[in-house]
Amino acid sequence: MTLDAPALRQALARTPGAHTDGLDVVHTLLCRREAGAFQRAAKATGESGDELLVACTQEQRLFLELNAETEGAAPVHERPIRFVNIRETAGWARDGRAATPKIAALIAAAQLPPAAPVPNVSYRSAGRCLVIGDAEAAERAAAMLADKLDASILIGNSGSSGSALAQVHARATHSGRLTRLNGWLGHFEAEWESTNPIDLDLCTRCNACIAACPEGAIGLDYQVNLQACKSHRDCVRVCDAAGAIDFSRTPATHGDTFDLVLDLRPQPAFSHHQPPQGYFHVAADERRLTTAVLALRELTGEFEKPKFFRYQPKLCAHSRNEVVGCSACIEVCSTRAIRSDASRKGRLKGAEAGGVIVEPHLCVGCGACSTVCPSGAMSFTYPGTVDQGKRLRTLLTAYAQAGGRDAALLIHSEGQGNRLVDELGRAARLDRALQGLPARVLPVGVWHTASVGLDLWLAAIAQGAHQVWVLLTQEDAPEYREALTEQMAVAQALLTGLGYAGTHLRLIEARDARDLAALDHALRAPPAQGVAQAAVFAVQADKRATLELALEHLVAQAPAAPERIALPAAGSPLGNLVLDTAKCTVCLSCVSACPAGALADNPEKPQLKFVEKSCVQCGLCVSTCPEHAIQLEPRLWLADGGRARKAPRVLAEMEPYRCVRCGKPFGTLRAIENMVAKLAGHAAFQGEAAERLKMCGDCRVVDIYSHPNEVRITDL
Repeated sequence: MTLDAPALRQALARTPGAHTDGLDVVHTLLCRREAGAFQRAAKATGESGDELLVACTQEQRLFLELNAETEGAAPVHERPIRFVNIRETAGWARDGRAATPKIAALIAAAQLPPAAPVPNVSYRSAGRCLVIGDAEAAERAAAMLADKLDASILIGNSGSSGSALAQVHARATHSGRLTRLNGWLGHFEAEWESTNPIDLDLCTRCNACIAACPEGAIGLDYQVNLQACKSHRDCVRVCDAAGAIDFSRTPATHGDTFDLVLDLRPQPAFSHHQPPQGYFHVAADERRLTTAVLALRELTGEFEKPKFFRYQPKLCAHSRNEVVGCSACIEVCSTRAIRSDASRKGRLKGAEAGGVIVEPHLCVGCGACSTVCPSGAMSFTYPGTVDQGKRLRTLLTAYAQAGGRDAALLIHSEGQGNRLVDELGRAARLDRALQGLPARVLPVGVWHTASVGLDLWLAAIAQGAHQVWVLLTQEDAPEYREALTEQMAVAQALLTGLGYAGTHLRLIEARDARDLAALDHALRAPPAQGVAQAAVFAVQADKRATLELALEHLVAQAPAAPERIALPAAGSPLGNLVLDTAKCTVCLSCVSACPAGALADNPEKPQLKFVEKSCVQCGLCVSTCPEHAIQLEPRLWLADGGRARKAPRVLAEMEPYRCVRCGKPFGTLRAIENMVAKLAGHAAFQGEAAERLKMCGDCRVVDIYSHPNEVRITDL
């Protein structure tokens, strides 16, 4: 690697929060040969209390061991040692000599304080494991777990399958068809329906029934093949275990709870991309079986994981008054951890409110729900957007301060994505056909690529990035690809509409090392046009606030000044409402349904107001409107320099209807006329009852009680 220590020191000195200590000497073979330099640094920082950053990850384990053995070095629980890879991600690329600005950016970002801690989700497993499959395979797998787990097996109602149960009753054995399985590590609930005449608990496995059956309908799994059985009942006559074989036994449903599940059947119990933790589906794959058994043997005790999300029901646009609007988080969740609770009655300013329920034990932290959420009700916390935004801004600032140009952010997962980036860096050192990670591409490892969305992408573009690329691997569910594609289409439409040339956002797919050549080629894409002056705002905890800050800067720097930019209908969190004033009765049902406060009334007169900036395009107003008078129009409205979309404007207004008895205004003229017309043919609203429809609430009550012999309609 070519390292320019003076240039790095100069760049970091201009980056807020970055430190330059230790850059006086450059170590060119830090991995092992200069391990003594690490020990001296560990001792020095242990005495001074300073932080220690190692710009190499290959020998991380060795350095941690050396730190523990070095006299005077602080223990890692008192002073954590941070590691950052500048070799595969920068120095080993074909243009590594030009990578000094990128190296400065990576070092600056690595010095940021750790993200704020998040609450944990706990699991407790006592080791009760259910093995599902045919008899022989289930017995074999259960035997591999028996010394560590309390294994039970569930076999199907097959009969004569060629699969055999062990002669010894070594473990609980059930037979039947699995009808329900749900839960997670430490809390699985299983139900199965048994229709076979042989009770495996009572069966002594003497094999007399097998020998006696003339059709061979009973196998060594001690189940009767009812299709082959001719009802001779020889098996019943030879059975010495009372009640073990009973053809009159009615189908019964059984259930139990388990901590772990090993599924050997061809089809898994969970069809979605990410099954619950504690569930392993291996089918007949021996390699997967070995991996699953090794993992299962360690899953006893108490475990914790981060609670990856924060949900704010008051901002949720899923439902109001039992009417469903936005369901984006439910549709994108690959673990089925989110479900609707549209019928729930909340306490949102007196209105009925419904939202979603998130099961934290099922959540794996993909963050896709926060990416597609238009209102910011669902947010990712590992790390949160403030910490993530600070990291992106630090990368871009340090890169620019060191003279870097045309920065492209490559967002990748810390798992498979990180491995692919490292593999590309190593391969480029040996294979002349590969270039490696370009000097202008800044890698950003995140817990999951789906957790970073529209707000952070546009904020990064506003803060100096020319492009944002997201690397997808085989880890990613199809739902994530679709969601990210929709969000990128919205972001690109905004940037293109504002006159920024080129392609700014892109999904790059690479499954494994076989795709390194395609990945290398994708990273060589030409730069797109960025802002002339980078923004300095900080990313906010509120998604909509960050989005507005980014839009304001992008609009101010835009090469073009359109009045409006049409956006894709799928996934747009910005837009207008188109109201059919010929249908609207100004009943204001939409106002009570709007979760974002974009719609409002006027206490002085029947009037419907709208603030476009606040609209999240959830569609609740469309679903709620009894007259079907509202349509969504995804767009960014930039009239009057963008100020028009921030000011309330009147969509509809109408003369109030005055009570025919006292003259007090109530409702609107069109609403009362529509009601009278719709109820004109109803038997309960004839004569005096029809006239009461034209009265205010007070006069209606007075009139009802002034006619005591009349049938009273109390639900007006």
